[in-house]
Amino acid sequence: MKKTLKRRWAVLVLAAAPILGIAGCESYSGAAAPASVPLAPEYKISWTLHQNQSVPEEAEMLQYVEEKHNVDLEIWNLENNRYESLLDLKLAREGAPDLLRIRQPQDLLKYRQQGLLAEIPEETLNRHAPNLMAAIRRYAPDYADYGRIDGRIYGIPAISPTNIYRIPVVYRQDWLDKLGLEVPQTLAEFERVIYAFANEDPDGNGVKDTYGLSREGMNVVFGAFGQIVFADQLYFAEKDGRLVVGALEPEMEEALRYLRKWYADGVIDPEFITGENKGGYKHLSHAFINGRIGMTSMGNYYHWIGGGDYQAWTVDGRGGSREIPVGPTYNVKELNAKNPEARVSFGRPFSGPEGKRGSKAYDRLMSFAAIGANVTEEPGKLEKILQILDDVSANPDPDERAALKNGVIGKHWTWADESKKEIVTLPPYADMPDYLNVIGANLGMSVPYPPTGRREQWASTLGLEKDGIYNALEVSTPSLARSGGELIRLKDKAYLSFITGERPLAEFEGFVREFMEAGGRDVLAEANALQP
Repeated sequence: MKKTLKRRWAVLVLAAAPILGIAGCESYSGAAAPASVPLAPEYKISWTLHQNQSVPEEAEMLQYVEEKHNVDLEIWNLENNRYESLLDLKLAREGAPDLLRIRQPQDLLKYRQQGLLAEIPEETLNRHAPNLMAAIRRYAPDYADYGRIDGRIYGIPAISPTNIYRIPVVYRQDWLDKLGLEVPQTLAEFERVIYAFANEDPDGNGVKDTYGLSREGMNVVFGAFGQIVFADQLYFAEKDGRLVVGALEPEMEEALRYLRKWYADGVIDPEFITGENKGGYKHLSHAFINGRIGMTSMGNYYHWIGGGDYQAWTVDGRGGSREIPVGPTYNVKELNAKNPEARVSFGRPFSGPEGKRGSKAYDRLMSFAAIGANVTEEPGKLEKILQILDDVSANPDPDERAALKNGVIGKHWTWADESKKEIVTLPPYADMPDYLNVIGANLGMSVPYPPTGRREQWASTLGLEKDGIYNALEVSTPSLARSGGELIRLKDKAYLSFITGERPLAEFEGFVREFMEAGGRDVLAEANALQP
């Protein structure tokens, strides 16, 4: 698209801002620049973001941001499910983009070592991204310095506002009811429940084809001993003032003893080795949906919303909004489609022998926003990128912040009510899951503003902000970046062998030695060197 056409389009949008609800255009307060005198973009800026669909060059909110800041944004369209592999290919050909989203926090160090990142001077960051940094320091102060390497800032932490909620522990309530059982509160009660699920025909089909749990539920068992094992990263824990790898701790041998017995007794789904998800959307537990298991801890809270769990907002047909019972989502929706009589319930993670309990919680540190090394070759460009990032992520005006995230008010969305805590997406966009990418909105990074939506209020009623087991190490070290993948594979292979009986539990200490010799010793040393 020719830039002159884009500039003229943006002037029309700005002139219509009072009608469309786009507010806060500092660069254009007062009269708009005449369309006959388009401004040349001050900078061309390459930009990466979270996306499930490509952002068109003509996307209206992308053009709005370009006009507002007088820049030409080039979006690197990298599908989120293949982000790292696509990014690495493009980095090899073109070097780093000007604004680089580092989805895996441990990769910040890797890209710094490769010379792809520019230092972000602290004074410059505070001056040109004041709203963004103020929000991080106010709502997630423990993370404010997470982007530092050797005392210098190379990444701005993107902190999840909703990862304060742990992964839920989910049961087939209709199975519990049929068997006259309650949601278990202790490991002993849990054992009784899963044996009943496996042996007492909870689905009533007269066939022994049900099991208690599969792979994801095992993390709640490990949590009853204080640790998390199965994850796509090594889970560290604090113990006696030092960091340890949870999977190496002696109490895990006792947890494995339970799982080994349950597997031998036919209580664990024999397909647990390949996991609960059989393809497609990765947070679906097909083993649970298909009625093979009666308990799981897979997916996040919003993957388990049942019909009518709370009142949600919808469009009322007159451009306003009204409340209706929320519909089922993801796992519950799929389960109900297969078995309309199935019901789910949530339980607190059951306690272990020493009173410990917990389920896996996702890191609040989601990613980093970094600046490409070549940016410093153009004076003022780093400052401009920070200004844009601050605007699209943390604009202090609620209307403008919502517009930059969701599109044009009155066209793409409207406020649910006068409190301005929630929005309602308008048709036809309400039926377009990736419409934000299509219109070029939500270009910014996650900011840890306190969650206020109905969905999050519902999560709080389940107590999901309690009993979460978080990774005590959310950043990487040189040895972890080098050896982490192999250590995870070694750990998973050993645990699967212990559970299935292929390897005797007497070799647990031998596994620990193998882990240490494969790079674990260096990983632990460097992790503890980061501790204050």
